[in-house]
Amino acid sequence: MKKTLFISVCLIWGTTWLAMAIAGQSIPSLTATALRFMVMSPLLILIACKDNVPLLFPRGKRHYMPIVALFYFAIPFWFMLEGEKYISSGLAAIIFSYMPIAIMLLSYFITKQHFSLRQILALLVTLLSLVSIISIESDISGSNYLIGIVLLTSAVLLHAIIYILKQHRLGHIHVLTFSAIPSGIASLLLLMAGLVTEPLVFADMQLSSLLAVLYLGSIAGVGGIVAYFRLNALVSPFKASLCFLIFPVIAVALEAVVTGRSLSPYSLLFILPLAGGIYQLIKPKRENPKTISVKQGAN
Repeated sequence: MKKTLFISVCLIWGTTWLAMAIAGQSIPSLTATALRFMVMSPLLILIACKDNVPLLFPRGKRHYMPIVALFYFAIPFWFMLEGEKYISSGLAAIIFSYMPIAIMLLSYFITKQHFSLRQILALLVTLLSLVSIISIESDISGSNYLIGIVLLTSAVLLHAIIYILKQHRLGHIHVLTFSAIPSGIASLLLLMAGLVTEPLVFADMQLSSLLAVLYLGSIAGVGGIVAYFRLNALVSPFKASLCFLIFPVIAVALEAVVTGRSLSPYSLLFILPLAGGIYQLIKPKRENPKTISVKQGAN
């Protein structure tokens, strides 16, 4: 069960990035993201009702629902799809794999959490590796790459901020409650923005893009949320976070197979130290044996 869930999460996350690129080929990004959540939200609502999970945040917390809708769903997911117009889906996945590091850095500034020497060295390795990959790809593909990189980086930061907000203010809220209604609100906001700003010609929509949106809303959206939630319930946060090391590899490989487009060989080399650094950063600290024996004695 654990292995199946882990593999499912890695495959879902790894295939999401190519699906977003395909969705954006013939559907404007705001509209495509809105349609994604229009598929996802009703399905999450049905699952929540079936499992007797409340749809609304608790009283006193409901003012956070539009914040989550806007800054966790609407803006970041639009940034991701829009960003993939400028960068490859593989590079987008690599940038997003930096999520655990972004959360750790923001937690440090907010809670003044201290880093160990191992974590500091690992952080330097990941930063240098990511900067090297971005620098290499930018030199190859031109200045437009920077637009995509800024959009994806902004999406990572927004997700990290809301994740920390959830930990400190909304930690007890079920993941279905957190996602079902806010994603529906996000779909309406995005659709209105798309109708105002984006020219939409239904005749130009390709079947592949529509199927990609359907995949993003159902398998990637609902399946990804449910599978990762169940995985977190069965394994430690560290083991669940290992998905962030594997899904970018799947995304890069899938893009190369399907589209023939790949990162440069030099960029691929930097994926190894990047993954190694992320592993060291998310790896839990070993507890002192003396501390363990004292705890066992106290029990």
